[in-house]
Parts: sequence; structure tokens; C-alpha cells
Amino acid sequence: MAKEISGGRVVGVDLLAIEPIDGVTTIKADITAQKTLELIVEALGGKADVVICDAAPNLSGNWTLDHARSIDLSRSALRVAESVLKPGGNFLVKVFQGDTFLDYLSEVKGRFRRAQSHSPAASRKESAEMYVVGQGFFVPPVKAGDVLELLIVGVGKSGDGFAEVEGFKIFVPGAALGDRVRVRIGPIRSGHAVGTIEGREAALD
Repeated sequence: MAKEISGGRVVGVDLLAIEPIDGVTTIKADITAQKTLELIVEALGGKADVVICDAAPNLSGNWTLDHARSIDLSRSALRVAESVLKPGGNFLVKVFQGDTFLDYLSEVKGRFRRAQSHSPAASRKESAEMYVVGQGFFVPPVKAGDVLELLIVGVGKSGDGFAEVEGFKIFVPGAALGDRVRVRIGPIRSGHAVGTIEGREAALD
């Protein structure tokens, strides 16, 4: 049934044994373990259209600890998504709100064209559960910390110059059209990155 509904292969992972489901490959494993990722890749036999994670940690009553464990699970889910999603694929993960929630949301934004958080109407008002949705998976051609020599080829609406690497925009505050600059790549967002100037040559005529 699951295969007929999805139109493809379905793989489910849980710490506890999962009762057999027609059309679903089930794996009893810890999603935070590297070996589990290898098992998922093997079971899929190819790239996935979507990764959904509804995992939650065992609650301890210490909210700081519970939030940290939730973020750890969510980062493991994102690591799976980065490994198995096809370009343009989608991602949905449950996360507990807390001090590092926005940091995690930024990580998702660095891998998907569109990313946002959502609190379902069905959740209790006092619930700290949020869902993060990522749409349009992509692998940026640069990563945070890279240092590149770039030519500024355009100016954005904010007035910041930008360069392009394989069609991927890198905004560089303080750079003007025609500048050649040495840039350290900083935050990667949905479809673009921001860099800081570490050196420059004279603007081109």
C-alpha cells in the first residue's frame, strides 16, 4: 500500500522494532549513528524525493537538555537528508524550540531553496514542538570558511555587490561592481551566501 501511495520506495527507521508494513523497508537502528546512514543509503538504492523525521528524545524534565537532544536528532535527520535527497528534494523535521532553534533553522536554509518553521494548529498552545520544512534541496558550490578570489558582477537591492560561482550568488558587503576581491565565505542561506572582504584589487574599467 505504501509503495502504491508514494509511487516509489519507502524506508522507515526507528529505535524500536517496527511491525511489518506492506511496501516499506524498515530498519531498527539509531538515526544518530553513522552506520544507520549507511543502512538507509543501501535500502534506498538511489536518491530520495523526501526525508521526513518525526523523532523526539525521551523527555528528562530538564528543558535545556531536552532541547539539546532534539536538536541533535534534527541534525542527524538533516545529515541523512544531505546524503540521500536528490536535487530539488524536500525535508520535514520536528524540532523543540529553544536557544539553538534559529541556528538549526539557518543550517536548513543553507541546504534548501526555501525553508521555514511551522507550528501545526493541532499542537497545544503550550507545546514547544515546531516543524521545519525545507523545499528544493541543493548543494552549494561553496562552503562557509572558503576563501575565494571573486569578480563582483552585480549589485543587489540592498546595494551590496555580488559575485557568482556556478550560478550561486555570493553577496559581499562593501564591494562595488567590477571589484576583484578576496572573500571569506560566511553564512550560506537559501540560494545565496554572504562573504566578507579580506583583500581587493582596483576596480575594473
